[in-house]
Amino acid sequence: MNRHPLPMVYLVDDEEVVRDALAWLLRSRRLLSEGFASAEDFEAMLDARPGRGANWPDAPACLLLDVRMPGMSGLALFERLQERGLGDALPVIFLTGHGDVPTAVSAVKRGAFDFVEKPFSDNALVDRVEQALQLSERAIEARQQLGQRAQRMAELTDREREVMSLVIQGLPNKLIADQLNISVRTVEVHRARVFEKMNVKSAVELSNLLRGD
Repeated sequence: MNRHPLPMVYLVDDEEVVRDALAWLLRSRRLLSEGFASAEDFEAMLDARPGRGANWPDAPACLLLDVRMPGMSGLALFERLQERGLGDALPVIFLTGHGDVPTAVSAVKRGAFDFVEKPFSDNALVDRVEQALQLSERAIEARQQLGQRAQRMAELTDREREVMSLVIQGLPNKLIADQLNISVRTVEVHRARVFEKMNVKSAVELSNLLRGD
């Protein structure tokens, strides 16, 4: 039986004691984590993945990211992750000192999930992590559905695409046949193949699939 990959919380903080404390806290709530001592180390991990991290993560994930670190700052890493299109699938929770709160607020306005000021409440932080993981799961599912839809679309012939376009407009087979100058029977065959390839049972279901409902 195939098992779904387990959720993962990534910890990027230059202080080992902070990473260890966070890892222990997450373990106490049965959450896996992986720590990185710098933004550069985390980005190197992404670059080492196939396609430089394209279609990653494939399991719910979130990132606990220190704002202020030697070398690349947490904010700079966040912006690079946004450029990679990871904003939804990898929600970012910033860990910030009091002086960096305005910076963290600005990052939230630009798409970060949240920020937590040090010293943080253990329970409140893990609650936000679990909410971020739920958001990540929904984003990954949506991405996978989009990929499956694109794969199904790629299997259609040009004629099947023409028939599909007219089907979702609500045209009956007779009008489709007239517009494409083919027989009604041929329309029926193409329509059946479109439904089979797109894995739907009705024109309404097909229309909803293409709209992403």
